[in-house]
Amino acid sequence: MKNRMKISRWIWPFGALLLVAGFLLGLAATGGDESSVPALAVTSAHAAPGGEPRSYADVAEAAMSGVVNISTDKVVEMPNWHPMLEDPLFRRFFGEPEDQNRERVERSLGSGVIVSKDGYILTSNHVIERASKIRVLLNGSKEYEAEIVGQDEQTDVALIKVKADEPLPVLRLGDSRALRIGDQVMAIGNPFGVGQTVTLGIVSALGRSIGLMQYEDFIQTDAAINPGNSGGALVNMAGELVGINTAILSRSGGSQGVGFAIPSSMAERIMGMLIADGRVKRAWLGVVTGAVDQTMADALGMDRPRGVLMSEINPGTPAEKAGIKEGDVILAVDGKEVNSISRLRNTISLAGVGAKVDLRVLRDGKERRIEVELGEMPENLTIARGTEESEAFDNGLEGVTVRELSGRMRQQLAVGDGLEGVVVTEVERTSNAWHRGLREGDVIVEIARERVSSLDDYRRLIEKDKDRPVLLKIQRGDQTPLIAIPR
Repeated sequence: MKNRMKISRWIWPFGALLLVAGFLLGLAATGGDESSVPALAVTSAHAAPGGEPRSYADVAEAAMSGVVNISTDKVVEMPNWHPMLEDPLFRRFFGEPEDQNRERVERSLGSGVIVSKDGYILTSNHVIERASKIRVLLNGSKEYEAEIVGQDEQTDVALIKVKADEPLPVLRLGDSRALRIGDQVMAIGNPFGVGQTVTLGIVSALGRSIGLMQYEDFIQTDAAINPGNSGGALVNMAGELVGINTAILSRSGGSQGVGFAIPSSMAERIMGMLIADGRVKRAWLGVVTGAVDQTMADALGMDRPRGVLMSEINPGTPAEKAGIKEGDVILAVDGKEVNSISRLRNTISLAGVGAKVDLRVLRDGKERRIEVELGEMPENLTIARGTEESEAFDNGLEGVTVRELSGRMRQQLAVGDGLEGVVVTEVERTSNAWHRGLREGDVIVEIARERVSSLDDYRRLIEKDKDRPVLLKIQRGDQTPLIAIPR
């Protein structure tokens, strides 16, 4: 049977077998400086001298002390997989207790990078997501408990902090923007839980987008990344952090020399916002974009494919106020060319809310410059343009607002007409629903094994058995996971 190519982002569970061929993968994160609110020193990345035999011990020694092992406990509720177990009479008949605890603790391992002497640590969001307890083990075997400062699911970056009784070793932050294809890099982490390990490779490509997360500008490397490397460091030959190892592309699930890391330049911006506000405030234009391929370029009378097409301008947005029009092609932002949707999205989102950017725009065959003052991206951007068409209901699950699936929402969420349910338009970050994994854009299709076809169904079913957790089946992309949420 043919192997299929898979994109993997994994952390390593305790008790798993080692030395299993073609298994999982690892991820990574980092940052660097020495103050309580890191003002990170940026230096240039350096490639190893070509053809010169050398040891990499100095590079490893400079970086390893700033990379830590992270272990987490996550409480996972196990649903009753047989519907008859939901019946109290059935449970009593077979001697099952009424208040049977169906929770178990899942333990996993990852890595992280110390970015300040007083205990700020960058890691991958999926390493600590929904963790009830986070422990950090330094290279010298000293262990601390950590608390979450902030998380950003859309880039897979998270920031945690430990209370250290002495200054911690810091991994210096390098400039990922200075990297070139062919530069040597080193990955540091805790693969398979065996302990801190370094692997060597090169920068295989820059600016990769593989559809794994909303915001991607990956460094591709052939340095081996394995389970447990998540949250660890990708460093240059000066021993400076240049990336956060985050994913691999593989037919087997194991490292096959195609790994991806989040650039340190992106991680630094995310970290600064997490320290300042506990969340990421992204700037936006308020447009729907399209790629400019050869066919589109020919249709627009362009000499070659370049830039990003403005397919739709949303009313009341920064783009509309600045005079950007449908059919415009953005060629550059502040003098830097943007030739992909992901590059434009990353550049704008991290420019800063309220920032004024200079756009070079092609309209009707002529280039012009337009200055835009960027606004703050709405949290519910995916469904923001369809909410006026349907009634909202927020009196069911605490902290959760749902709406009927309107035609506009189906279009925005890429949901077919055959799917029935209600769409989640808001989840408060302090709610049980958020901590159990429910997110904006999820479509609730079942409650307690009963179909949800309308808002009335949701209202009726959510009120049942209010003394017990509610079991939801949701549609998220092409997945239909079950989520159990305490009342």
